[in-house]
Amino acid sequence: MNASTTATATATATATATAAVLPVVVIGAGPIGLAAAARLIERDIQPLVLEAGPAAATAVRAWSHVRLFSPWSEVIDPAAEKLLAPTGWVRPGGSAYPSGADWAGLYLQPLADVLGEKVRYDTTVTGVSRAGRDRIVDADRDTQPFVIHYTGPDGAEGRIHARAVIDASGTWSTPGPAGGSGLPAIGEKAAADRISYRIPDLKNPAVRARYAGKRTAVIGSGASAFTALACLADLATSDDGAGTHATWILRRGISGSTFGGGEADQLPARGALGLAAKAAVDDGYADAITGFRTDAVERDGDGRLVLIGEDNRRLAAVDEVVALTGLRPDLTFLEELRLGLDERLQAPIALAPLIDPNQHSCGTVYPHGAGELSHPEKGLYLVGMKSYGRAPTFLAMTGYEQVRSIAAHLAGDHEAAERVELTLPETGVCGGAGLFDQPAADEASAGGCCAAPATLTPGGC
Repeated sequence: MNASTTATATATATATATAAVLPVVVIGAGPIGLAAAARLIERDIQPLVLEAGPAAATAVRAWSHVRLFSPWSEVIDPAAEKLLAPTGWVRPGGSAYPSGADWAGLYLQPLADVLGEKVRYDTTVTGVSRAGRDRIVDADRDTQPFVIHYTGPDGAEGRIHARAVIDASGTWSTPGPAGGSGLPAIGEKAAADRISYRIPDLKNPAVRARYAGKRTAVIGSGASAFTALACLADLATSDDGAGTHATWILRRGISGSTFGGGEADQLPARGALGLAAKAAVDDGYADAITGFRTDAVERDGDGRLVLIGEDNRRLAAVDEVVALTGLRPDLTFLEELRLGLDERLQAPIALAPLIDPNQHSCGTVYPHGAGELSHPEKGLYLVGMKSYGRAPTFLAMTGYEQVRSIAAHLAGDHEAAERVELTLPETGVCGGAGLFDQPAADEASAGGCCAAPATLTPGGC
């Protein structure tokens, strides 16, 4: 061995030893990020969770008024429960369906409290790279620690080095636009004062007044759109909601699968939600406009919004628009890393075929873990809803299995990392962009498309 080779080997060994004492940085203190921290602790690996919000589960709190499709027994991570047990924490009733507020207040915040200083709040990650290496440089890349740039509570910039990065930041911050092309419709930004991208909390008096007695366009065909339709129909039947009406805008036709699995859905709460949305249409509280892709938004003389389709159809003016067209991952702070993402879903390449709504038929999501979630950038993992990219459905149990496998892999227990087993209920309806243009008759004859149940996509008023 010559001097150069010896020096290189020594430097590599030193870098490896240094990396071993660095924490694993977890981005996001939501359900999957906190579960990742619990799994790392279980493996004697030091986590550091960076949360942009002022408390745990900031995104979950944003839909605190909505109820999950899955019961308590399916939304608590086993390793997290072990951490909580010594504090006297008692698991909430297993058969009850928590709201977002319940999930955050009764489980996620107590878990973050147990983690203590391992969670930093008001800390926004602004960039992730390799120390001294931009995305172009190959030399000794894998031996360099990650460097995470952030802004703290006082706005000051800082940086942290890490041996690995688990990005559990989710997709909540980047909702899809009303525009049918995936870009904001012309005039959409100018009409922002009358467009919402969230399910309205009609128990909030100010929000209720915004929609009561008004005409609202609801854009979307998933569980969130169902929720909005059902809640607006409920408002229409109340004493203060006379005249409330919804215009439901779908980019495809209505078929037997449009309203989900109904009574056959193995997640009864989700099935009931689809039936409630159907009842809103059948009972006249909502009109369905099919095959409509929004191209532009204009204001009429009264300041109301007129939606114009790609086929130049102009819909009747509405007072409000609720655009629930899905969510997408924010990849901007990862641009100096080498990601291996599917070109359509923006999910890890090995995972995408298992969840792709353009191909996925009735059945289950195949077990997946560290292997399917890996990237060319060794030690980087996108988990939770962010791992699904633009795929429309995600189950909390899936995320818990993901981080269990990743923690095992980082601990060197590769047998445990590969031993990922996950059985999900069948049924449910998926609708990726590639399905929207199929004629309604074709959709009906296909018997529907089933995907993993959406625990983290809220449903129910």
